[in-house]
Amino acid sequence: MIRNKGKFFIGIALLASFSAILAILFSPVFAGRNGLNFLDSLYNSISKGSAYYLPAVKEKAEAFSDVSISVALSLGSGTAAEQVAAMFEKNGARVDQESGKLIVSGNLGEIFASSLEDAERMYHNDGEAVRMKYDLDERQVLYNWHSAFKAMEKDLNRQKKFKEAKMVGTLIDKAVDLSYNYYGIEAGKISGNPGVVVFSLLFYVVYTLWFGFAILFLFEGIGMQLNH
Repeated sequence: MIRNKGKFFIGIALLASFSAILAILFSPVFAGRNGLNFLDSLYNSISKGSAYYLPAVKEKAEAFSDVSISVALSLGSGTAAEQVAAMFEKNGARVDQESGKLIVSGNLGEIFASSLEDAERMYHNDGEAVRMKYDLDERQVLYNWHSAFKAMEKDLNRQKKFKEAKMVGTLIDKAVDLSYNYYGIEAGKISGNPGVVVFSLLFYVVYTLWFGFAILFLFEGIGMQLNH
């Protein structure tokens, strides 16, 4: 039973208008995309523009230009191991197989430089260059670097080469994985779309309150009260 028609119909009006706007948000009226996809793309672009860590990682990697390593990588004996072996050899490292492991020997700085070159190209969406370099899907290349470096980090820690292992971890997080995750996204800045960013944040707050008040008025309209 409706106890307060005024509040009840205000709640109905708020809920109806909320639903109408929600329908618009899910319609492809924002440059061919719905509102959620549009904003997701915008904030991914801004996020990418503020996460360009590659120059700093390159600077740190240069400190290992005179470091030689020999690591045992446990990657199995399947296609992935074959691809990783070919990638290391392509970049000047020596690769042997022993007891189901890849034994990679070479200059750590050169290995870092090669992977960072691939990550840089992928960050700038130049996947074609990476694909042609290895004759592999560009995403697969970065995935292989990720797998190889995870195994390398583990073995370097086993050898108590903690400084080298830490740098490998940094390379994974701030170069390889970063470029993989942001591949295909154009980097942007908040300054490029300040109005849209401010409006979207304010709209999120207002739209959330909008729904809350709609429910509040509906409940009060049918006689339910919130007491403190």
